[in-house]
Amino acid sequence: MKKVKKLTIVSMTAILAASSLAACGSSSTPNATTAAAAAGTTVASETTASNESTSAAKESSQAAVESGGAKTVGDKKFKVGICQLVQHNALDAATKGFEETLEKELGDNVTIDLQNAQGDSATCATIVNGFVSNEYDLIMANATPALQAAVSATTDIPILGTSVTDYGTALNMSNFSGTTGINVSGTSDLAPLDQQEDMILELVPDVKKVGILYCSAEANSKFQATQIEKYLDEDGVQYQEYTFSDSNDLQSVVTSAVGNIDALYIPTDNTAASNMTVVNNVTEPAKIPVICGEENMMKSGGLATLSISYYDLGAATAKQAIDILVNGADVSTMEIAYASATTKEYNKKYADAIGITIPSDYTAVE
Repeated sequence: MKKVKKLTIVSMTAILAASSLAACGSSSTPNATTAAAAAGTTVASETTASNESTSAAKESSQAAVESGGAKTVGDKKFKVGICQLVQHNALDAATKGFEETLEKELGDNVTIDLQNAQGDSATCATIVNGFVSNEYDLIMANATPALQAAVSATTDIPILGTSVTDYGTALNMSNFSGTTGINVSGTSDLAPLDQQEDMILELVPDVKKVGILYCSAEANSKFQATQIEKYLDEDGVQYQEYTFSDSNDLQSVVTSAVGNIDALYIPTDNTAASNMTVVNNVTEPAKIPVICGEENMMKSGGLATLSISYYDLGAATAKQAIDILVNGADVSTMEIAYASATTKEYNKKYADAIGITIPSDYTAVE
């Protein structure tokens, strides 16, 4: 497999030429926005898809991903572009799983162009527009802003998302039921949110108020926050949202939260994931239990998580790509696939630091 990895440097002219969606970025790009193609795009909004339909989609899509292998590739050559929103461990693992699975199955028949937007949503648009101009055979979009940029850039090239929590929210589809009906499919990193809320009550049984921390412009973070709030309401637990616009605001927002809460929940938010050390520097001295949306966030500064494997998620996305490229599968009718297994994990160092005892069915992660 041929790989082309490059850090995209985008001029201000290119960024300003594109229309935008608001999105959180790194501290070096606090005003970054998601650029849309000339046809425009719709800002992602919340969805209220039921747990029952989500569960059904998970079962059928997982079976589809695990079904047979590819036909003989022969002399076919494929060009695949990967747009990754930002560098952090979860997204890196998904990209690695995708690349290594394609390498194993397609070898030198595929050329991969991996580009990282460095947390700048506008750069995602420039990257995927380049993929479209170069007539790539498939685009893999790693994280929601990358997916939204790809959808704005093309209606023809197959797009596969990964590390996307809820496709209905990301694509502004209020009637989403497992397939998109357009040139988009992929994999979701949505762990069971009701079980994550159960973790809060299990680890902090006397909890009175939970803080929910996320970047205000990440649509899938808002979706997760809304779902967690619903479960907290059912259990009679108070909560308060603490949102930040970019990493510059994060420390002050967390500092304002810790004096008013008994526990903190952070969904799979890309900006938070890239800055968990900032969170840890405030929450650990305050002895606040932090429940995270995924494993790598927990390792970097949280207490516990219900973990999925992002490497496996990327590998599953690669299997979808092979089905599309080699077998001619229709991306518009391909079910969104979900992680098939979860693990209850905790950060032993953090638990010891805040003096909390963890139940025996949790796996310690150093």
